[in-house]
Amino acid sequence: MLVIQNVIVLSVNLADNVMIGSYSETSLAGVAAVNQIQFVFNLLVVSLGDAMVVLGSQYWGQNDTNSIKKIANGALLSGVVFGVGLFFVATFLPAQLVGLFTKNDQIIAEGVEYLKIIKFTYLLFALTNLFLAILRCIEKVRIAFYTSLMSLVINCSINYCLIKGNFGFPQMGVTGAAIGTLTARTAELIVVVIYVFVFEKRLNLKIREIVKPDFSYIKDFLITCLPFAVVGTMFGLSTALQTVILGHLSDSAIAANSVSSTLYMVLKVASTGAASAASVVIGKTVGSGDLSKIKEYARTLQLIFLSIGILTSIVLRIVKEPVLSLYNLTPETLEMARKFIGILCITCIGTAYQMPVNTGIVRAGGDTKYVLKLDIVAIWCIVLPLSFLGAFKFHWAEPLVMFCLNSDQLFKAIPAVIKVNRYHWMKKLTR
Repeated sequence: MLVIQNVIVLSVNLADNVMIGSYSETSLAGVAAVNQIQFVFNLLVVSLGDAMVVLGSQYWGQNDTNSIKKIANGALLSGVVFGVGLFFVATFLPAQLVGLFTKNDQIIAEGVEYLKIIKFTYLLFALTNLFLAILRCIEKVRIAFYTSLMSLVINCSINYCLIKGNFGFPQMGVTGAAIGTLTARTAELIVVVIYVFVFEKRLNLKIREIVKPDFSYIKDFLITCLPFAVVGTMFGLSTALQTVILGHLSDSAIAANSVSSTLYMVLKVASTGAASAASVVIGKTVGSGDLSKIKEYARTLQLIFLSIGILTSIVLRIVKEPVLSLYNLTPETLEMARKFIGILCITCIGTAYQMPVNTGIVRAGGDTKYVLKLDIVAIWCIVLPLSFLGAFKFHWAEPLVMFCLNSDQLFKAIPAVIKVNRYHWMKKLTR
């Protein structure tokens, strides 16, 4: 169910991408630049949710729902702070934000136009995803599927009407796409809030329990969350820097990277869904104290993750041409997108194994700082410095720079194999 829900969530982004791409390549590049800002923020929100799941699922293994409610308060408060903060930055420095990713004035103008409306979705997205993370702690995932499906239908319908002006609606381009996303995010939050406070009975959460903080538990959450948030922010920044590097090589590289990465993210959901499911299972089992069962789970999950990676690579290669045919791209951009997708067909196998092993097993099992240390070395000490040198000093071609930027997905699999099979990561985080 988590995999299907993630497919639908990312299909919303793919729908935006395809519809804008068929409208204008300049608009696509502008939206892609703004989406890099949102991607960093989304990863930060997901990190808060992951910390909530790791800590909350261990309490769930102890049948301690009262502690889950107290941790939820810290998660939601953090989400509000980050959502409001990004809104104000996007309000007062829109051109500067978009200008981080491109020097092209037309692309910046399209991005700023899109940002004027999309900035209102940041707080909505944060609250919705943190409420869903709270529900994942107690193994309630169906509501996420239904709200995501609703969001996809709303967003695609409004996009179709407003981007190109179908059915007599005005042609609004990137503004129409932003309105579709804002409407969908608003509907998501309304449905999730009603479900949490009216229909959900396992946790039986009340509004007064959310607004009345227990600072000792908030401190527990923040201590657990800090490595998650740093990892999420660093990964988001490194991904944004990928767009910065490629965008300063050529304008075509921005659009090609947007097309290839958006398609890949839709197919990557099998890995992210597996990691989310694994984190609940592992966290709950650690909380219950049944450590012998964790070793059995870890061995089985590793085989599942590797199989998912191979299948993702095959499917990505199969759907490449049909999806690319939906875009209105120049021949140069189209060929570059083909090469980028070919690179992702290779690196996705490493991603599908190391990412859920590191985040879904090791981190969820209690070793919350391991992923942080690994990413500091792999991304910030190896990948990004080498990519900057390749792009701006050695003047490598865009596909080679793209491979370098994604190479950590392959070599991080080696420490993942060693770490997970030593079983030193099993720790209780609860009181």
